[in-house]
Parts: sequence; structure tokens; C-alpha cells
Amino acid sequence: MAVYPDPHALAELGEVLAARHSNDILSATVAFGELTLTINAGAIVPLVKALIDDPACRFSTLIDITAIDHPERPARFDVVWHFLSMYTNQRIRLKAAVRADELVPSLVSVIPAANWFEREVFDMFGIAFSGHPDLRRILTDYGFRGHPLRKDFPTTGYTEVRWDDAEKRVVYEPVNLVQEYRQFDFLSPWEGARYVLPGDEKAPATTGVTAEGKK
Repeated sequence: MAVYPDPHALAELGEVLAARHSNDILSATVAFGELTLTINAGAIVPLVKALIDDPACRFSTLIDITAIDHPERPARFDVVWHFLSMYTNQRIRLKAAVRADELVPSLVSVIPAANWFEREVFDMFGIAFSGHPDLRRILTDYGFRGHPLRKDFPTTGYTEVRWDDAEKRVVYEPVNLVQEYRQFDFLSPWEGARYVLPGDEKAPATTGVTAEGKK
């Protein structure tokens, strides 16, 4: 059974922080043992400095930076920072809504470990961090097109990679799905299955479908 920190203590901390940083913190909520502060993205650097230096907080451990895509919103993305205080055994989540063309201040100058986290968010979502010393892709190839965790990114991608034996090198080509080599059996949970599964013999009595998969 998970043991969560005292939610009342987290709620009180949220109220104190919201009062001290009223221009930067828009709201404070507690859920699943974590305090979530919705903030203005431009205030992330001074706010994180305060959360690290404040003796009542000391959120000095950056756990993760990620994002959430909401294509229907003008401020399309939620950038999310997760912090842990090893001193108070509390966790805090900072969340800021940003537009697709908006620059988010980098935390590298405050927490060097933010470097690769921000590169991953840039690679997967296309969110740029101003002041980052080396903002380039980290999980995909340098010539990769698009950002895979955006909800409008096609599941097949835009290009495919293969080894060309004639040219003796890796080549990039547009995705080509050869449909004539694919078979579908919509009566079976296993795509392309051409055999009788246990229980199929009951089909004629209940659905009018034979064990061979034909009416």
C-alpha cells in the first residue's frame, strides 16, 4: 500500500507558496501525494530557485520534465516539471500552459540535470527552451521530421530507414505501406489468423458464423 505525505501539510505549503508568489502561481492543488502548482511559464527559473532555497521546501531533486499535448487549445502544451525534496519527503509538480511557438526558459543554469530532460521534450514535442546550451534532438535522428509525441504525428511516421545493399549505406525513404501483403480476419483477435480458436465451435449457435469464419 502506497504511503502518501500528509495532504493537509501539502495544502498548507501550497497556500503559503501561492501567497508568496502570487504573480507567478495561478493555482495550487493536492492529489496522489503531490502538490501541483499551475504557474506562468516565464517564472519557472526564479520560482524553482525559491523552491530550492526555501528551508520549508528544499525541492532540490529534479525527477523529470515532460509535456502534454492539447491540440484543441490555443496554448497547446502543458509543460510539467516534477521535483522531490529529500529533506521533507514531499513532491511537487509545476505545470505551465504554453503555445506551440512560445519559448520556455531553460532550467540548466539552476539545475544542470535539466539539460537532457529539456532536449527530450524538444525532440518529442517540439517545445523550445530559451537559454539552453545545446538544444538538439536526443532520441531521434538529427534529420528526423516532426515530433513523435504530438497527437497529430502519424503513427507510421513520415520516413522509413533501411539498408541499401547496392549503395552500402542506410537510406531514408517515404513510408510505403504495401497493403496487398496484409490479411485481416476481423472475427479473430489475432490479425491474419486462419485457424480455429478455442470456443469458435460455439459461433454457429450464437452468431450464425461457422467455425471456418464464414456465414
